[in-house]
Amino acid sequence: MIEKILGILATFIIGVISAGGYLGIVLLMAIESACIPLPSEIIMPFAGYLVSTGRFDLYLAATAGAIGCNLGSIVAYEVGKRGGRPLAEKWGRYVLIGPGELDAADRFFARFGSAAVLIGRLLPVIRSFIAFPAGVARMPLVPFHIYTFIGSWPWCFGLAWVGMKLGDQWNNSPAMKAAFHSADALIAIVLIGLIGFYVWHKLHGLKRR
Repeated sequence: MIEKILGILATFIIGVISAGGYLGIVLLMAIESACIPLPSEIIMPFAGYLVSTGRFDLYLAATAGAIGCNLGSIVAYEVGKRGGRPLAEKWGRYVLIGPGELDAADRFFARFGSAAVLIGRLLPVIRSFIAFPAGVARMPLVPFHIYTFIGSWPWCFGLAWVGMKLGDQWNNSPAMKAAFHSADALIAIVLIGLIGFYVWHKLHGLKRR
């Protein structure tokens, strides 16, 4: 059952980006930044792989990812602004968000203030939840979106660059091509493994709380 779910998720990510192009990247990164467990660590490397095939431009892919982060962050921001911590705790468990993530984001924002949105977007875990305390604090929207974009772009660029380099190795390595009949097969296996580890880690963390 779990294998089927992971397979569906991997196929979903590949299909959305392959069919939607840059808009597919925007959509998936918006989902990730809305605190739904669809990690950017999976989305952007696949976009980078398509850069290696000539389908995408690296800079445009990173920009599309950053735009998606801005759009998705609106959801988390509004949840924090309108419902605060009680609403996030009530519904967060349905998208694998536990008190630990919320606590970390709250502490980070309390320490750095509005700059936490910029800095936090460059950090794993924190980046996905930093919009929530910004909403609670009712941070002005213009600097919120500017900081979100500036902080998200290098993150998206770095992950896409990694995917591009891996794609170059795939395309130029007869040994790797001989191991799998198609690049999609290799990518699907990697995505399934990463998603499985991510979901297991989140569920394990929730059980401990």
